[in-house]
Amino acid sequence: MTLCISLSARPSNNGTRFHNHLYEQLGLNWIYKAFAPTDLAQAIAGVRGLGIRGCAVSMPYKEDVIALVDVMDPSAKAIDSVNTIVNDAGRLTAYNTDYTAIEQLLQRNAVPTGSSVWLRGSGGMAKATAAALRDAGFRDVTVIARNEAPGRALAKLYGFAWLSEVPVPLADGAGAAQMLINVTPIGMAGSMAGGPDADSLSFPQEAVEAATVVFDVVALPAETPLIRAGRAAGKTVITGAEVATIQALEQFVLYTGVRPSDEQVRAAEEFMRAQ
Repeated sequence: MTLCISLSARPSNNGTRFHNHLYEQLGLNWIYKAFAPTDLAQAIAGVRGLGIRGCAVSMPYKEDVIALVDVMDPSAKAIDSVNTIVNDAGRLTAYNTDYTAIEQLLQRNAVPTGSSVWLRGSGGMAKATAAALRDAGFRDVTVIARNEAPGRALAKLYGFAWLSEVPVPLADGAGAAQMLINVTPIGMAGSMAGGPDADSLSFPQEAVEAATVVFDVVALPAETPLIRAGRAAGKTVITGAEVATIQALEQFVLYTGVRPSDEQVRAAEEFMRAQ
């Protein structure tokens, strides 16, 4: 049997159910498990030493893991962020499939590249999102991050602006962005253990009402407070569950060398969301 795992500070069953369902559909003798490491370096050493074939990497490890791998694929090296590791006989190669997911979703939803964008967050997923925005042709982007050093650095890297706090638009919507993107843990179900953020909006209600597109990369729950607010306001919404499906599919292909059919992917996605 071949083992693949995921490493996250707040593990969920999303990837586990998605991958394992595809293994079953395709008759592969593989299994996927999720872990919350207490020591990242030891966890990656375990991937190498135990012959674990693939390892997904989630917040907050997407940058810290770089020093622990052997090869950086261009998809990860270009943005200094890793969400996937493939183990070939002890040689660890890092990839980033988050970028691919963001890129595809912007295209699917036909978001105009002239749209103004507020991108809240400055971590590894924010890097993937910022890179996808820049490469798609978005120019009017503001990175919003309380931590000034990484926030300014991310904005400067991609030629964007930076703010420390989310502005509150005027009553008529003046000063608001046309697309809101949350790449922070605000709204994540796992946040319940650490405070009130699970029930919080990552952007003010006034900003949601003034926007055209509302995008939340948080995958659990699929209907975050931000997504619910966007739907209620009649906006185009892009969910973290959609991001999770695309990036997990590309991980599956990297691990197994097999690309499932669209029908198989839909079945795995439905199984994942039925939990």
